[in-house]
Amino acid sequence: MKSISYLILGLSLLLTSACIKKTEAPQTNKPKTLLVGTDAAYAPFESENASKEILGFDVEILKAVAAKAEIELQFINTPWEGLFTQLASGDRDILISAITINDARKAQMDFSDPYFEAVQLIVVPAKSKVQKSEDLKKLKVGVQTGTTGDDVVSSLLGKSNPNIKRFEGTPLALKELQNDAIDAVVADNGVINNFLANNKSTFKVISDKAFAKESYGIAVKKGNAELLEKINKGLAAIKSDGTYDRIYQTYFAEKK
Repeated sequence: MKSISYLILGLSLLLTSACIKKTEAPQTNKPKTLLVGTDAAYAPFESENASKEILGFDVEILKAVAAKAEIELQFINTPWEGLFTQLASGDRDILISAITINDARKAQMDFSDPYFEAVQLIVVPAKSKVQKSEDLKKLKVGVQTGTTGDDVVSSLLGKSNPNIKRFEGTPLALKELQNDAIDAVVADNGVINNFLANNKSTFKVISDKAFAKESYGIAVKKGNAELLEKINKGLAAIKSDGTYDRIYQTYFAEKK
């Protein structure tokens, strides 16, 4: 009888367990939140406010793209020096950080269609005699480490030239220019123009046709064709419906 009782008890427990499993909440198909790496020290493209919220042109553009592509995003402030490594390792799914599309980077990651056109500018004190990039060859020039500004100045002066002063961010380089610690800064037009619009200075800005135009792209891990297609479709959608123009005008006060 004890054996029968134990058997009945065991069956009862199994049935109870099965019923519990059946009543568990069903799994939802909620999409994965994609992690976006951005170096939030590059206003007006990306920067942090007092509440550590990441804001800027790039952020608004990618949020608009994500809304069209029906993907969820979480922006993470990521230092420029580690940005591409984080993407390659899978710690970030997407990068948007005023990243210029070039052949060296295309070998490491895949890019969306271009979403912004930029060009390098030279910033010098108003009294400077600099008129073109060639005039920088014997001067101390500030750049942001690892950027295309760094690339063009390295090509001009030589990569290991001690007169190239590398900084973590362009605003730091511009502050050093204000303090007369360097003679010039080379950086993207968007960042230069934003800094000058928001800071009193006696700088002058020089454009040089020797500096080629550049295109910014949204980066994904090499081979992630599915995500890249969603981003490109979303980007095309915000360009066609006027969303891109509205965001552009907010930050750059002209239609693009």
